[in-house]
Amino acid sequence: MIAWEKLKGNLWRVLAGVCLALLSGAAVAQDHGQASIFLYHRFGETKYPTTSVSIAQLEAHIAELVSGRYQVMPLDAIIDALAAGQTLPEHAVAISIDDGFASAYTQAWPRLRAAGLPFTLFVTTDSIDEKSGNNLSWDQIREMLAGGGVTIGHHGAAHLHMPQAKEAANSADIARASARFKTELGMQPSLFAYPYGEYSLRDRNQIAALGFKAAFGQHSGVVHSGADRFALPRFALNLRYGSKERFKLAANTLPMPVLNITPEDPLLRPDNNPPAFGFTVRRMVTGLDRLQCYASTQDAPVSVQRLGDNRIEVRMPTPFPRGLGRINCTLPERGGRWRWLGQAFVIP
Repeated sequence: MIAWEKLKGNLWRVLAGVCLALLSGAAVAQDHGQASIFLYHRFGETKYPTTSVSIAQLEAHIAELVSGRYQVMPLDAIIDALAAGQTLPEHAVAISIDDGFASAYTQAWPRLRAAGLPFTLFVTTDSIDEKSGNNLSWDQIREMLAGGGVTIGHHGAAHLHMPQAKEAANSADIARASARFKTELGMQPSLFAYPYGEYSLRDRNQIAALGFKAAFGQHSGVVHSGADRFALPRFALNLRYGSKERFKLAANTLPMPVLNITPEDPLLRPDNNPPAFGFTVRRMVTGLDRLQCYASTQDAPVSVQRLGDNRIEVRMPTPFPRGLGRINCTLPERGGRWRWLGQAFVIP
């Protein structure tokens, strides 16, 4: 009887410890560091200011990356390390380029190769098959692959608005692109980037079920071990948001590890736009009274309410217009660094 009472007491202590870990967020994957992922589209094409950086901006970014502070890694190596529970080096970053515009070959690749910086090229196969002078060719892609330091990512075939397409249409589009990759390159990419950065919960689950290792949007934030591998953020760079100062800020940003994000589906309906956005911050993060949130397309400030110790609720005064809406929440840390959480919403 005494032995049973002792065993029962030990069981209760174990159960209490598990419950405490769950409540504190400690049951989330152990923190193994973080990485800032940068997203480019075009280079030196100033007539496309929202998707292009200037050559001067690109060269300033490269100069910062080779300054000795950063560890520039292949994007798939970062994903593999986090999936395996391996610790990333301090100030890990990665470079990605979407779509497959010709300036990735004529302007970016020579400079990145000379600096010894790897990058991932997310290719939309239909645009390559069009054989337009504005886009890369398969021969150029093969040349970049042969030169080393370049990996190819999957970006679909027709650059669809995935949340607004039927699931069968998305499946057919991805399968068509995969077939072209196999024919032209002898491989199928393991990383996926959502066209336009748009995805719904359905799309996220579809990409995961298709066997990709990870998928990326176009919302700002930091990749870390506790992040959803099929809704990963990237810092998008263009003429307006491509200064060296912003680049350095993003490269040194810390994650905002959170749980229980609402709404679960980024695809909004008329009855939940504006969204009741909320999240629970893991207890390792302190100073939440300094947290501020901002919403795109909003003239008036958003309301940030803190419930209890670590639940944050964000409310917008007006709905998002059609297209892609974003909410960014930032928290200053010591040493001039910032924690950053970005969330994208799709409004049909």
